[in-house]
Amino acid sequence: MGTTATARRLLLLLALALALAAHRAAARFVVEKNSLRVTSPAALRGVYECAIGNFGMPQYGGTMHGVVVYPKADAKACRPFDDSGLSFKPKPGSLPVFLLVDRGDCYFTTKGWNAQNAGAAAVLVADDKVEPLITMDSPESSGTEHIVNITIPSALVTKRFGDDLRKALQNGEMVNVLLDWRESLPHPDERVEYEFWTNSNDECGAKCDMQMNFVRSFRGIAQALEKRGYTQFTPHYITWYCPEAFILSKQCKSQCINHGRYCAPDPEQDFSIGYDGKDVVVQNLIQICVFRVANETRRPWMWWDYVHDFAVRCPMKEKKYTRECANGVINSLGLDIEKINKCVGDPDADKENPVLKAEQDAQIGHGSRGDVTILPTLVVNNRQYRGKLEKRSVLKAVCSGFEETTEPDVCLREDIETNECLENNGGCWLDKATNVSACKDTFRGRVCECPIVNGVKFIGDGYSHCEASGLGRCQINNGGCWNETRNGKTVSACSNQEAKGCKCPSGFKGDGVNSCEDVDECKEKLFCQCKDCACENTWGSYECSCGGSNSLYIREHDTCISKQSSSSLGWGFLWVIFFGLALAGAGAYAVYKYRLRSYMDSEIRAIMAQYMPLESQEMPNQHRPVVPVDHADI
Repeated sequence: MGTTATARRLLLLLALALALAAHRAAARFVVEKNSLRVTSPAALRGVYECAIGNFGMPQYGGTMHGVVVYPKADAKACRPFDDSGLSFKPKPGSLPVFLLVDRGDCYFTTKGWNAQNAGAAAVLVADDKVEPLITMDSPESSGTEHIVNITIPSALVTKRFGDDLRKALQNGEMVNVLLDWRESLPHPDERVEYEFWTNSNDECGAKCDMQMNFVRSFRGIAQALEKRGYTQFTPHYITWYCPEAFILSKQCKSQCINHGRYCAPDPEQDFSIGYDGKDVVVQNLIQICVFRVANETRRPWMWWDYVHDFAVRCPMKEKKYTRECANGVINSLGLDIEKINKCVGDPDADKENPVLKAEQDAQIGHGSRGDVTILPTLVVNNRQYRGKLEKRSVLKAVCSGFEETTEPDVCLREDIETNECLENNGGCWLDKATNVSACKDTFRGRVCECPIVNGVKFIGDGYSHCEASGLGRCQINNGGCWNETRNGKTVSACSNQEAKGCKCPSGFKGDGVNSCEDVDECKEKLFCQCKDCACENTWGSYECSCGGSNSLYIREHDTCISKQSSSSLGWGFLWVIFFGLALAGAGAYAVYKYRLRSYMDSEIRAIMAQYMPLESQEMPNQHRPVVPVDHADI
């Protein structure tokens, strides 16, 4: 049974893949071209068409001069040229090198990457069969992370022209060429119309990463150009329909909405895990409706903010790729969510969705533009942009679509600063009480980043939440915590001893942010548990008393004692202390008087002994006669 079920599932997948392949095969794909002018040798002089590659950075609106080199050692450029010791970096004063390589054996992007690393300024790939020019695309397989780092332009030339170039080089001729992208995009007037065919899926590898990096970096420029009326931007999303024979299959039900009318591939390429294709279709539909509703209010540039914020706040890998998360982003940007939901409609209804039907119709090419079959795709003035989705390259393409001398300043310099924070605070967090905001204007568009105010750092996601952290946080809007004042007493749930968070103080309970409620210690019987104790609750505390007027409550011991016994005991104890002190004082005085008198007597006797003999002393020579002195003998 398991093997049969697996085989049936594979057959269904094959049928769906064939249906999609047939749809793509029937599409009218237009190869976007630029011109290549050979200036020497004389035998090859002239203008030739070449197809712009879907990677690298074409120089839209400009030209590039160079000399062609053909590497004989590794003609297909499938290995790094470092292995063979080749370098194509030009010497000072010489022309840049355009590396001519043969088609085959490896991806086009591998050839471009190896040529760039060897110092080439551009890569020309010569076709290996006689056929009309095709667009060189980047592969979907893994292990090709270098694609986003290719910056040199690339072009495919016909087999015949490639043979002529090789022959001239083998004959020792110097081949000089001019790559010209000036007419690759029409530039009829002073406004550029461009479309971006994209996807809300963020689990498609390198292409999804490149797409979101582009939205992040180009957002500020796109919004500034749109606000000033220089451009008219429209986002689009590709969907396909489920073949009628498989509408009721598990695969179609998981990948499609509106009864198989609008489908998208499974993000993980596995129907049993993660999100389904129908989840992607719904999010794509929401993004279209965000643009439509914003455009009705003459703010089409809000689409860039929504797509950027949705990618940041609602990624698949964090399991937040939901409609609820999308609604949170919509509300934060101040958009009309009811109108958006009305535009989205019912994904389960068995009828056409007018918005998605219009998207499917728009996929079909008209005029000089071919059908859109590759994601992501940029269309400028009805021509599909080729090359890497990168701010500088795309800006050159947009600027090349203006009529000469009508280009806006951004096409001459890139020092614009957006002012998105002035409107609805840019959809970022804002504390209205203190006017502290997480919104910051930059050249690339506003960012939502929790601020630092007076040395106090705020932490959070910047979109819906920021709170003060660290020392001093309670001085800024009380740290975002609850506080209340009653009868001159202020109680707060913020403590500078804590780095963050709010905690209700002792005597209160609650979340500390929105409220702290007084704890009724009496009702919860937390205190006053002694016999004859009576409890009265107060705000943030309690009061205990004892029954009768002769009792006194001792709070530290949660007990009542008698005032009378306590008084008697207290006065008796005081009298004992008094009499004890009196006796000690009298004794000390007597000792003092005795010692003082003895000391005075001894001192007086010592002094008198120096001047006159005392009765008790025997004077020397007391009975010796006095002998007269003869002054003449002196």
